[in-house]
Amino acid sequence: MIIGTLRLEFRLHGVFSLKEKRKSANSLKQKLRNTFNVAVAETEAQDSHQTLVLGVVTVSNETGYVHSQLSKILAMVEASTADELVHADMDVFGA
Repeated sequence: MIIGTLRLEFRLHGVFSLKEKRKSANSLKQKLRNTFNVAVAETEAQDSHQTLVLGVVTVSNETGYVHSQLSKILAMVEASTADELVHADMDVFGA
């Protein structure tokens, strides 16, 4: 079993409430779930208005597929969101 994780950290500009942040986060999370069939959750900085950290996880039996999925997710996020992507970490674990 190969497990791939992607940690995405965004800086949100023009967001002044947690409600606005949640709206932006939920939209992106649902888009990732629907497009790539992955697990997505807000993992850190949940009380911060300007910072959004999402964790994305996928599981497969092929390392290449996991790398490909995570790379496609990162490319889509960079292209489709107006929020500033500050940092992205990709890790693949397997046996």
